Amino acid sequence: MRFSGKKALVTGAAGGMGRVITQMLRTEGAVTAVADMNCDGLETDVDLPGDLLDRSYSDGLAQAAADALGGLDIIINNAGVITRGPVTDTSDRDWDLSVGVNVEAPFRICRAGIPILAAGGGGTIVNLASCWGVHPGPNHALYCMTKAAIASLTQCMGRDHAHQGVRINAVCPNEVDTPMLRTGFEKRGFDPETAIDALGKTVPLGRVAKPDDIADVVLFLASDAARYMCGALVEVNGGKSVA
Repeated sequence: MRFSGKKALVTGAAGGMGRVITQMLRTEGAVTAVADMNCDGLETDVDLPGDLLDRSYSDGLAQAAADALGGLDIIINNAGVITRGPVTDTSDRDWDLSVGVNVEAPFRICRAGIPILAAGGGGTIVNLASCWGVHPGPNHALYCMTKAAIASLTQCMGRDHAHQGVRINAVCPNEVDTPMLRTGFEKRGFDPETAIDALGKTVPLGRVAKPDDIADVVLFLASDAARYMCGALVEVNGGKSVA
């Protein structure tokens, strides 16, 4: 029960990663507030549905969670989107969505949340970046850029706010078997099962990551076991480098 009595906010909680992270936090004693466009059916303590592209929603999310839970100790900025293709195939809508969800929303949540965590005696923030943000790969220009931005922001914030007792780190996964990955394969005309099996053969460990493979590392960074980690980018990739 690493998180007994802890109060946590998880964004993107309706997705494959967010659901698992939330479930694992609750299993280990945390009370949780979840944020997503639609929170129906999520097992949690507090629903905070909304659109992360709405600046007022993102600005107020940490305080809303703290008010509803009676405090706030942990923020998991899990929400994210993937836009594929080179810059020349990128639309203004792609730009607004990717920058808004992957960079601006966590920036706003952190900006509002850090003072709340500090005032409560300290806390932790875990951002979901990507191996693709640390080692950019082909045909994902916008995705790589936004994940590089959140990785850099994490490093800066980790150093800037450690003295306040606020530890800020990021997990950098490679491919994870989530509905988002499967939908991406479908949109490109591939059978998801066949594509994920083939993708797994490119990973030294022999398979694509499952959500709990990543969630375990997220919870480690949120726990006291990572008490001396600030501004770290932890790659979780099964030994696979970005192509």
